[in-house]
Amino acid sequence: MEIPLARYQCISLDQIQSSCSFPSSSHKVCRTELWFSRYSFRFNRRQWCIPFDKIKCFSLEQGLQPRRPRPKPSRNTNPELKEIGETQVKKPSVGICSQIEKLAFCNRYRETLELFEILELEGGFDVGLSTYDALVSACIGLGSVRAVKRVFNYMISNGFEPDQYMSNRMLLLHVKCGMMIDARNLFDKMPERNLVSWNTIISGLVDFGDYLEAFRLFLIMWEEFSDCGSRTFATMIRAASGLELISVGRQLHSFVVKMGVKEDIFVSCALIDMYSKCGSIEDAQWVFDDMPEKTTVGWNSIMAGYALHGYSEEALSMFYEMRDSGVKMDHFTFSMIIRICSRLASVEYAKQAHAALVRYGFGLDIVANTALVDFYSKWGRIEDAQHVFDMMPSKNTISWNALIAGYGNHGRGAEAVELFEQMLQERMRPNHVTFLAVLSACSYSRLAERGWEIFQSMNRDHKIKPRAMHYACMIELLGQEGLLDEAFALIRGAPFKPTANMWAALLTASRVNGNLELGKFAAEKLYGMEPEKLSNYVVLLNIYNQSGKLEEAAAVLQTLRRKGLRMLPACSWIEVNKQSHVFLSGDKCHVQRNEIYQKVDSLILEISKHGYVSEEKTMLPDVDEQEQRVLLYHSEKLAVAFGLISTMNGSTLQIVQSHRICNDCHNAIKLIALVTRREIVVRDASRFHHFKDGSCSCGDYW
Repeated sequence: MEIPLARYQCISLDQIQSSCSFPSSSHKVCRTELWFSRYSFRFNRRQWCIPFDKIKCFSLEQGLQPRRPRPKPSRNTNPELKEIGETQVKKPSVGICSQIEKLAFCNRYRETLELFEILELEGGFDVGLSTYDALVSACIGLGSVRAVKRVFNYMISNGFEPDQYMSNRMLLLHVKCGMMIDARNLFDKMPERNLVSWNTIISGLVDFGDYLEAFRLFLIMWEEFSDCGSRTFATMIRAASGLELISVGRQLHSFVVKMGVKEDIFVSCALIDMYSKCGSIEDAQWVFDDMPEKTTVGWNSIMAGYALHGYSEEALSMFYEMRDSGVKMDHFTFSMIIRICSRLASVEYAKQAHAALVRYGFGLDIVANTALVDFYSKWGRIEDAQHVFDMMPSKNTISWNALIAGYGNHGRGAEAVELFEQMLQERMRPNHVTFLAVLSACSYSRLAERGWEIFQSMNRDHKIKPRAMHYACMIELLGQEGLLDEAFALIRGAPFKPTANMWAALLTASRVNGNLELGKFAAEKLYGMEPEKLSNYVVLLNIYNQSGKLEEAAAVLQTLRRKGLRMLPACSWIEVNKQSHVFLSGDKCHVQRNEIYQKVDSLILEISKHGYVSEEKTMLPDVDEQEQRVLLYHSEKLAVAFGLISTMNGSTLQIVQSHRICNDCHNAIKLIALVTRREIVVRDASRFHHFKDGSCSCGDYW
């Protein structure tokens, strides 16, 4: 029975009802209704009496066979010959099995399975439990589905009858290798289950994302073993987190308190993660404060919770508290802090994190170094990003994606494409994010022909179906060339319903190319798909104003007032000497406001000599009438002016803008970069803009 998640948004654990089939003690499949409130938490132990020799692996039912099956022995009805044959079935295998166990103990898993081939090819060896246990460890270590099937089939064909421990190990083997269908089939046919069996299958279901089925089995287990421990509760709290059901999470929290396991580190960290993901950072902080011993995982969990909800400065502050407390930091700590620095545009703090990363012995860690590549490439330090990337002893797809995206974001599309081709030559497998990065690079750098080649190769050569995000890149690519009809045709010909980001890409293309009618059409589509998104109303309002549709513009304003929607004022911030300075348009609250405004005026006068003329009207999604009145003193200009008077000559300015940068500020900052000979990187709501020598990496298309 498939139950829609929407029905569970406001329910409690008592209301999670089970309709699954499950074998009972009478070997009949019954349909069970389970209500948590009906349970009396008994300690009755059911015994499951299905003989293990009747277990059949799902893989075998699908026709999968061992690698090289031995010929079936001919039937012999002579008792004497039969007795002789039986004595020849089991060969002594002490030497081979001992070597297998030693190799597995030393984590030499590939050699372990290579030696196992001797047992498979020759057959008839007497293999004991410890050898099978070593083979299970090798399969888990390699995560090889093929190896799992080989070992399991050999075990069955050799007549091995596992005990409870080995049955649980085989169940864990299938779970760890992602073979959940086989694992569930094996679990259902186990002759006897203990807490380890239940915890293994439930944990596998949670890891696999089948949270409702995990809860169903949990309720059955609770009837069987009402003394389940902290590990079980930590797993179920993760399931509640996956469903984003805070009411269920609170009930589980009350259970762990009553059962006296609230101080367990795994339970506490699971609760912090659950409350954070369910939107209650206050409860997460309360659980963290209540921990008797704050471990590395606990600190990482609460910092991740703050970062998840956009409280980047609070997360950074907690990082320094963690450092001062003396708790050991790991590579996840540093990778998370580097990503927070990226969001805050904090180069100085990122440099400190980089230094600490090396000092604490994680200088070669792939996760932390990938975060560094991402940070440096985003904020225009491509050479630093390339250096970190080159020094990495091993790279994964995410590492390549970060560097490709960095080159593309800063207008170096040709180098991004070259890096993509190098990635393919090194036999790294690209994913959909890889193609998003390289297609965006082609779009930003107007590499139309190469972009189309890569787009067409996705499904043809790499078996990756293009998603809406890839179509949006191609729409931007067509918009760059002014091919609006072709862009509109691409939307209509997509093999799925056009998404909001595809219409937004068409809107941008229409705005840049001055096609107000098509822009109005795209804005209306966005308005219909996301009626509560404020920026869509402002987009439509600006387009109506630009096209002279005053009555329609008035209707949009009336709708905004009726819904109580109001555009938050745009703000920009810049970090100087490890301190963030925030500016609003027309802001006069800064202590250096007089110097800042004088600098803006002098900059406007200087760039006017190079052709700058203030624009009276713009057509942007995030600019309203009030901001137009303070056009000369937009927050971006104030942040740039403050950066220029507060930093050394030649240093790069990094600025974050909460809205999309307007045409006027974009034109002004290009010329400011020219006259001051500075590089200025602005991260707005749309993308990165790298201003240098009078031009922008976006090619005036954003």
